[in-house]
Amino acid sequence: MAKVEKFVRFTTGKETFYGRLDGETIIAFEGDIFGEYRENGRRFNLKEVRLLAPCRPGKAVCVGLNYRNHAAEMAEKVPDEPIIFIKPPTSVIGPNENIIYWPMVGRLDYEAELAVVIGRKAHNVKEAEAEEYIFGYTVGNDVTARDLQQKDGQWTRAKSFDTFLPLGPYIVRGIDVSDLRVQSYLNGELKQDGRTSQLIFSVPFLVSFISRVMTLLPGDIILTGTPEGVGPMQVGDTVEIRVEGIGSLVNRIVAPTLNTV
Repeated sequence: MAKVEKFVRFTTGKETFYGRLDGETIIAFEGDIFGEYRENGRRFNLKEVRLLAPCRPGKAVCVGLNYRNHAAEMAEKVPDEPIIFIKPPTSVIGPNENIIYWPMVGRLDYEAELAVVIGRKAHNVKEAEAEEYIFGYTVGNDVTARDLQQKDGQWTRAKSFDTFLPLGPYIVRGIDVSDLRVQSYLNGELKQDGRTSQLIFSVPFLVSFISRVMTLLPGDIILTGTPEGVGPMQVGDTVEIRVEGIGSLVNRIVAPTLNTV
């Protein structure tokens, strides 16, 4: 079996590093985990730093209606091919950062997802070779303005607001993601509870399919879809997304401030 490794991106308040998590200790790197890097000799206690989004994707390619039970709850037919859309890099936030409930939004939903992190430039990749292009996996929340999604008839505005893509806390390598539990909790109450074995389109298929549409670059993210149970969040709520073997991603919903409007 492959060795399971956890990679993080973090800040001390003055410096920002990538690193590898070893228990409660972060072994800091010099360089970029998607290129050349090496240990820089510095160690940090996990509790004494702030974890950031574990990568900075140029794009996040998301897959809609990739669980049959979610397609049913949305009153949509099961797609014949993956339905894909893009979230911009400006939507990305990290663990324990705030999701902003923007004034334009009438209903704000959580969506728990397994996120694939691309490790190599991927163009026209064969499904059988897709694993070679995956760096690892993290936890994602495809935050959605549900009313705007329904109003617009397409998904760009509803999915693309700043703070609408929490990622983290780690990138995990060496894990089999074919049957992992994917859950969301709102204020501690279980809302979604699915398994990646229920995906309509598998992770290797998605990497291959998307790479035949657009070139995927190191650090890009693929969100693989959400199970049934999506629902609204309110200002003051805390949302937690858990993916078995990968981690727990917690964010709070806040109103915009004068600095963010």
